[in-house]
Amino acid sequence: MSSVLPFPIPPSRTPEAAPKAPRAAKPHHTGHRERLRDRARGAGLHHLPDYELLELFLFRSQPQGDVKPIAKALLARFGSLAAVLAAPVEDLGTVKAEDSKGRTKGVGAETALDLAALHEVARRVIKEEAAKRTVISSWTALVAYVRLSLQHEAREQFRVLYLDNRNQLILDEIQNRGTVDHAPVYPREVVRRALELSAKSMIIVHNHPSGDPTPSRPDIHMTRQIVEAARALDLSVHDHLIVGRDGVASFKQLGLL
Repeated sequence: MSSVLPFPIPPSRTPEAAPKAPRAAKPHHTGHRERLRDRARGAGLHHLPDYELLELFLFRSQPQGDVKPIAKALLARFGSLAAVLAAPVEDLGTVKAEDSKGRTKGVGAETALDLAALHEVARRVIKEEAAKRTVISSWTALVAYVRLSLQHEAREQFRVLYLDNRNQLILDEIQNRGTVDHAPVYPREVVRRALELSAKSMIIVHNHPSGDPTPSRPDIHMTRQIVEAARALDLSVHDHLIVGRDGVASFKQLGLL
């Protein structure tokens, strides 16, 4: 019997692979976090613009997604990096921005608290520097401290820095908070508190939420009342500093004290 088949056997064929689906385009922010960290390590943090420095901080409280829109929205809302950090937690929580996919993303309570904590850390560091030496000899540090503490406050705040007989800081106390243009001040209470603390002198500080630190007539009148009440008890008022976004005004330097 013949072993030859009556018809040819076609050669075996390898099945064709199915065409590959096109790869989805990666979001533009993919790898951005590591690239930004590399630039910060290589060139230094001081070379980063404000929004990128803010991004680096936001990476920690928002571990996923694109935070650049949030960083830019914060700066646009409050006007500067210093103002972002000084903003109240409740105001920070209202900021929203669209991410690269068109989704609305908010700052969130955790991020708002982190930003407020960063501002408090900076305030305490500067306060430590101001308190290391006598207030009079570390005037630059003192001005930096009161400016950081008050220049972005939305409401007027009246504070007194009580000093000992070596002009070292005993206490920075908020005496009163007020409205956008007025904080009630009671000279007798200011002086009474100095006696309780065994203070020998003081520096008065308050802010102008309008941004202009120029003393008003009520400011001048109130200062004179405190000076007179202090003098009667052998207490000194070294200065009255008014803090605004535009700078710090000193009654002493202006010849008003």
